[in-house]
Amino acid sequence: MQEKIKKLIEGALKNLGIEEIDFVVEHPEDLINGDYSTNVAMVCAKNFKQNPKELAEKIVGTLRQAQGEFPEIQEIQVAGAGFINFFLSPKFFHGSIEEILNNEDFARNRTLQNKKIMVEYTDPNPFKPFHIGHLMTNAIGESIARILESSGADVSRANYQGDIGLHVAKAIWGLQKRGLPNPDLSTAEKANYIGECYSLGAGEYGPIRLGDEEKESPVKVEIDEINKKIYDRTDAKINKIYEWGFKVTMEAFEDLYRILGTKFDFYFLESEVAQIGENIVRDNVGKVFKESDGAIIFKGEEHDPKLHTRVFITSTGLPTYETKELGLAEKKFRMNPNMNLSLVITANEQADYMRVVAKALSLIHLEYTDKMRHITHGMMRLARGATAEGLASGKMSSRKGNVVTGESLLRDTIALVSEKVKDREWDEEKKKKISEQVGVSAIKYSILKQSTGGDIAFDFEKSISFEGDSGPYLQYSYARANSVIEKARGENILPDPHLQAGNNVVFEVEKLLYRFPEIVSRSAAEYEPHYIANYLIELARAFNSFYGNTVIVDKEDKTSPYKVALTFAFTFVMKKGLHLLGIEAPEKM
Repeated sequence: MQEKIKKLIEGALKNLGIEEIDFVVEHPEDLINGDYSTNVAMVCAKNFKQNPKELAEKIVGTLRQAQGEFPEIQEIQVAGAGFINFFLSPKFFHGSIEEILNNEDFARNRTLQNKKIMVEYTDPNPFKPFHIGHLMTNAIGESIARILESSGADVSRANYQGDIGLHVAKAIWGLQKRGLPNPDLSTAEKANYIGECYSLGAGEYGPIRLGDEEKESPVKVEIDEINKKIYDRTDAKINKIYEWGFKVTMEAFEDLYRILGTKFDFYFLESEVAQIGENIVRDNVGKVFKESDGAIIFKGEEHDPKLHTRVFITSTGLPTYETKELGLAEKKFRMNPNMNLSLVITANEQADYMRVVAKALSLIHLEYTDKMRHITHGMMRLARGATAEGLASGKMSSRKGNVVTGESLLRDTIALVSEKVKDREWDEEKKKKISEQVGVSAIKYSILKQSTGGDIAFDFEKSISFEGDSGPYLQYSYARANSVIEKARGENILPDPHLQAGNNVVFEVEKLLYRFPEIVSRSAAEYEPHYIANYLIELARAFNSFYGNTVIVDKEDKTSPYKVALTFAFTFVMKKGLHLLGIEAPEKM
């Protein structure tokens, strides 16, 4: 409908001798101002130095002459200083309900048909805790992957993990000091134990102070030696601990992925891409990279003033993160030579160095230039003023071992939901399943309801509320609508989108349902799930208002089948929308 209105306006402008004007057609914030609004008269008036309101009247006069070709439009009005508002007809809204019920692909589009896209996200490191940043990139990455699939793309999901490096040596040092845990512990408990050992090693790695002097810790020497042995695989005991710890943490991550609803197609490991990246760098010294004091660097500012110099191979001959990212990108494109786009989801603090990596790679492979995109997210702040990295009472970090991890946040949220549903007459398996689904929705919605680059305030109690601005509220609205449909089924009232019985009343929820494909298309084009999250909240509120003020199931009401059809359409859109956010839609709550 948006495109139809835009073409109608373009035709009117042409008749007035106005062409090539860049204007927008959008939904007004308040439904009282119509279903669509355009600033076309304001733009034209500025360009041609005319009164915008008078020009709007001329444009509307021309639009009305062609209005008969668009029966979906009931009325066109000039508003304010020169906005033009379009009001759609009841027939259009009633017809949109029928379209939703009869078209399984109502929310799908083909804008990305035949496009191969790889989305890399989550990226937790073995031997370290699954922190809150991993929850954020997982929620954002999974939702973007689903939105792109809904737009016709062939999407693969990738996970890049640091299986080598100093963090592994710190964890193994801690495991050597404390010993391996009780084999009867659960995988999650063993993984938490490894995290504690990592924190122990990280805490001992730093310099020690003797009086006014700082000296290198003897533990640092031990950990550095372990790190070398991990790289060259020369110590059988260390290899055994490494293999055990790698297996435990990867299995623990998989359990979290199951709860979060993610299944990866590719797992890339740092150890597999480091050499590829190092070869790329060394092969391009003198062309892209330069030697400097024994190191190999890339002077980004020589190619773009917004970039800076980064070290790719240290003076000791070790590849840096940047070099490994080069190797990772190269491996992705080698494995998928027909890939159209590689998306990477990371935290904001990685944006600068990722831009440098992308520039360096584009100088080596010009064909990759438009095939890489980096999407960054902010930090999660806890309700009491804490951040994922620091409580109000003191800075938290995995190095100190008192971090609120992503896993603990997820499991604590699920536990709070369990308390809320413990008195429901469900078996224990169902209580566990619903608690997981609602707990995940609480966290994912909190992350996805705003644009990806901003910080997020997470409030435990508000996030799990079945009222207000929350994921559980969306799930509860869906379950409530399902209960209406079940009641109608019991009364033998079947959904029928044609039985308005001459009723021209249009409910607010009808004025929102038809917009869903537009919202999905915009989210795909901008890689922004928050458009869907915000739309669903508005839709849920409209449905609950409809539910609270309308008798939907009534055998004596000839329009009841239509109201049931409207409810059915709401469940379809809500379930699909929740799916695109990576959130389950329980039938009952």
